[in-house]
Amino acid sequence: MKRSRLALLLGVILVLSLLPAFFALPQWFDANTNSVIPDRLISVSGEARALHNTLRVVDFHDDLLLWNRDPLQKHARGHTDVPRLLEGRTAVQVFSAVTKSPRGLNYESNTGDSDNITLLAILQRWPPNTWRSRLQRALHQSRRLHDAARASNGALTLVRSGSELDGFLAKPNAGSTALAGILAIEGLHALDGRLDNVDTLYAAGYRLMGLTHFFDNEVAASAHGVSKAGLTELGRQVVRRMEELRVVVDLAHLAPAGVSEVLDMATRPVVVSHTGVQATCPGPRNLSDDQIRRIAANGGIIGIGYWDGAVCEPGARSTARAIRHVATIAGVQHVALGSDFDGATKVPFDASQLVQMTQALKEEGFTDSEIRGIMGDNAIRFLRDNLPPQ
Repeated sequence: MKRSRLALLLGVILVLSLLPAFFALPQWFDANTNSVIPDRLISVSGEARALHNTLRVVDFHDDLLLWNRDPLQKHARGHTDVPRLLEGRTAVQVFSAVTKSPRGLNYESNTGDSDNITLLAILQRWPPNTWRSRLQRALHQSRRLHDAARASNGALTLVRSGSELDGFLAKPNAGSTALAGILAIEGLHALDGRLDNVDTLYAAGYRLMGLTHFFDNEVAASAHGVSKAGLTELGRQVVRRMEELRVVVDLAHLAPAGVSEVLDMATRPVVVSHTGVQATCPGPRNLSDDQIRRIAANGGIIGIGYWDGAVCEPGARSTARAIRHVATIAGVQHVALGSDFDGATKVPFDASQLVQMTQALKEEGFTDSEIRGIMGDNAIRFLRDNLPPQ
């Protein structure tokens, strides 16, 4: 009996001694998957730096909310937090919620029968109701942004409408000491198969919604899924309801057949929040010239990313070349930034170093007015026109 009690005691001690390492795993994973590639920075001229310091930068995609990193504190790991975003002159950041990610993630073909986010939610001590429900994971990440905004003393403001965006941008410190956050979601598997959950997500503050992520779901097929099909009947109902609510439809990760179907039925402009283009980096998630032209004809906007899947060889100049291609074939007003910061990506710079993009765009031959548009004003115009007015 004494031996069994001793064994139990030793077991408890062992478990308790391992708990710190167990719960440190997400921080380790965050630091190693959301990294900055060394030696990819380019020299920045005084002229580019002076221009950058006058910009209001907007980025269409950041997965910060997935990680247990206080958004209000500056961190040595990952790509973003409010202090680093403000160092880079970001005025408006779209924060995306990730609710499911399959094991063995790849760009070619993934099934939806496994999930890495469940373990991450447990390790990061998210509420137990998030361990099984993708909808609850989205609501939890929304609460994280709301809580951060309330605790920020004005450094972070949550924006849900065009009028709120205008009110924020009227502040003289927008992009210097004040940041606006807009909520987006990456994949409508978070609906848990129910149309009425579009309204639930809307009530929680979500204003951009991507239909798919890395696998096919009840709404549509992914570019990285199995079927490569289009929208389901539920998916068509979802798009109609999103348009009624003035939620922006995000085509990122959507299979080409689905992209075509959405553009056929869309009555409002769409966004591709984070992508590359086939012309400068072939790949299953990057846009063809035909898709780019159709999105521009729809009045939509395309956010170009910084990581290898978007631009092949990560670096500010690679992103600038992709931006140049969109501007050449569709018009400079239809292109913006879509970093995919903190999306388990390796990028050439973090949010504090966005002057890298200003320099690369100048080298690519864009005028100061065009750079102002690409770095933020194009996205501001799009959001002002397409968010709910009030």
